[in-house]
Amino acid sequence: MSTPTTRFPLLVLSAVQALAVPLAARAQQPDTVLPAVSVSAPRVAGDNAAVSAIGGFGQLPLQETPASITVITNEQMRERGVRQTTDITRLDASVNESYNAVGYAEQFSIRGFALDNTASYRKDGLEISADASIPLENKERIEILKGLAGLQAGIATPGGILNYVTKRPTNDPLRSVIIEARERGTLYGALDLGGRSDDKRFGYRINAAAEKLRSYVRGADGEREFVSGAFDWRLTPQALLQLDVDYQHKSQLTAPGFQLINGTDLPTGVSARTMLNNQPWSRPVKTDSANVGLRFEYQLNPDWTTSVAVNRNTLRRDDFAAFPFGCASAGIFAGFCANGDYDVYDYQSENERKSLLATQAMIQGKFMAGRMQHELVAGVSGLRRREKFGDCVYGSVDCLGSAPNGTSNLYTPVAVPASAISTGPVLLRRSDDEHSVFARDVMSLNDALKLHAGARYVRIDRHQFDENGNARSAFDKGFLLPNVALVYSPNQTLSMYGSFAEGLEHGGIPANFTNNANQALDPAKSYQVEFGTKARLVDGWNLNAAVFQIRKPLEFLNASNTYVRQGEAEHQGIELGLQGQATRNLTLGASLTALHSRQENTGDPTLDGKRVTNVPKLKSLVYADYTIPKISGLSLNGSWHYASNKAFSPDNSVTVPGYHVFNVGAHYLTRVAGMSTTIRFGIDNVTDKFYWRDVTQSLGGYLFPGAPRTFKLSAQFDF
Repeated sequence: MSTPTTRFPLLVLSAVQALAVPLAARAQQPDTVLPAVSVSAPRVAGDNAAVSAIGGFGQLPLQETPASITVITNEQMRERGVRQTTDITRLDASVNESYNAVGYAEQFSIRGFALDNTASYRKDGLEISADASIPLENKERIEILKGLAGLQAGIATPGGILNYVTKRPTNDPLRSVIIEARERGTLYGALDLGGRSDDKRFGYRINAAAEKLRSYVRGADGEREFVSGAFDWRLTPQALLQLDVDYQHKSQLTAPGFQLINGTDLPTGVSARTMLNNQPWSRPVKTDSANVGLRFEYQLNPDWTTSVAVNRNTLRRDDFAAFPFGCASAGIFAGFCANGDYDVYDYQSENERKSLLATQAMIQGKFMAGRMQHELVAGVSGLRRREKFGDCVYGSVDCLGSAPNGTSNLYTPVAVPASAISTGPVLLRRSDDEHSVFARDVMSLNDALKLHAGARYVRIDRHQFDENGNARSAFDKGFLLPNVALVYSPNQTLSMYGSFAEGLEHGGIPANFTNNANQALDPAKSYQVEFGTKARLVDGWNLNAAVFQIRKPLEFLNASNTYVRQGEAEHQGIELGLQGQATRNLTLGASLTALHSRQENTGDPTLDGKRVTNVPKLKSLVYADYTIPKISGLSLNGSWHYASNKAFSPDNSVTVPGYHVFNVGAHYLTRVAGMSTTIRFGIDNVTDKFYWRDVTQSLGGYLFPGAPRTFKLSAQFDF
């Protein structure tokens, strides 16, 4: 693959930078001093005040990092009603859903590229599986690195990575309880405890939650339980030992999506509440996931720190669904019949097991070489991944969908018989061993100019096995992933950067009905060029802007029903983020992503030059918090979400319309029985708008409606 050319809308960034420079300069002028204002509303996502824990950048503030990173704090999650990762799509316009079925593992895309549930997610910088919903009760923040992460993560899809940072023990005693109720009877309760011993050397953080799930999709109900513990032990003033453990059980019926009517038209007369997994024998998807993490940090001197970390992530899943797919009677492979009929396949995959053992050792510090200061991060990392599963049940005969169990109807459901067969023997089917060495040096060329140069070398040893445990394929190869950037910071409130990066992703895994089912394609490299600016403007306003171009090999299901890698996907985009205080009582924020995506050189003239599917050309989020000046403790909030139309079919013959969604809420801080109490109320999708939130080509192509109007009420007690 050729390296990318810089066919960017650089004029847009130039205009943004031209605006940012004088405003940032004004921010340094001392002649205007505003009075202190106390605002109860949280800062919005994108705030640059934090330091990211995503590997590769060490302890550099986000303001100085040559990458587009959003940090969503625990406070923002509480105030915005974020209960699951899906909710962050309302806070960052570059994050979208990608085959994100209710009741199943959450799945996303960033910058138009679907994330890999086996490689794109991190806990405290170490790999975890996202084939179960990742609990947020014990997370201090979510960090979103947008774009290639070859240096930071090694293997991840070009969209970027999500890093979940675990809550740590608090210096002061913490006792907090949250209870919440949502429409249709969802009930939620959570406990957060923290503190330290009298000598402050030992600390603890305990989180627990239970949830009765009643989805907006009728019948997609279930339950969830979670518990975690995080412990710190200050062995010496220089040595810190950290341990964290967590466990989650979740059981919920999953809600499949819709397919095109007659294979050509969007479904009409349907509701977001419609449940297609509604057979008498339908069973919930059950997952049990756990983490055990250990980290040791030692400060060698004021300038140098070392750390060693390990995390073991395990997952067990029983996967069931009455799966709607196709219309065999009309010869339609992926689509419902003209009258709404669809074939039903009994899908079963019991006792799937996945385990990841991630390790990392790192040293970071700074030194002078001549007149040049260097900030160095270097280390090694390893990953051992094992996946065990048996041949599934898909239909009445086998795992290949050779025969459906029967036919139901979209408007008048029909009961069909269950399959008499069961999941095959559970054996080791895929093993990965990855080893990396990485280094990054930030060189201060002068007071305003810094050169970031780094690289990661990663070696992958992958083996795949058939249903009898026999070797099917092997891959053993090393890759060098460079990353270089130049950062110009004329003052402490403004930085501008340009960067080039290479990334690496695992090949996709073909679906069960394809000719090469479950045979993962080999890893492949991708390339990115990015320019951006970050500015702290006047009156507490923050601005982030980036333009980028990413090129990667294209994977798709060809006319021969084989999942192949052929051609390229190219995404060019602009990201903008702005947040700050408009008045003493009004805080505003906005996030916008404009994306131009194309597929090229596929060998199929019906695909070349067409838009990549499930990617809006424009997505914007605007949110506001207003503190009522005459009612102490009361604030109101609202948000407006817009997404333009998206292509559903690879040849772009079918697109889904864009949509606007409005949300409102209120926050009231008071005292009840001597306890600090926060009451929160919210209405999502105020106008009860029907829209298609996710229109993926995964598993043959499915359309998922967005949630209808939903009411929620919660109370938080701090004591």
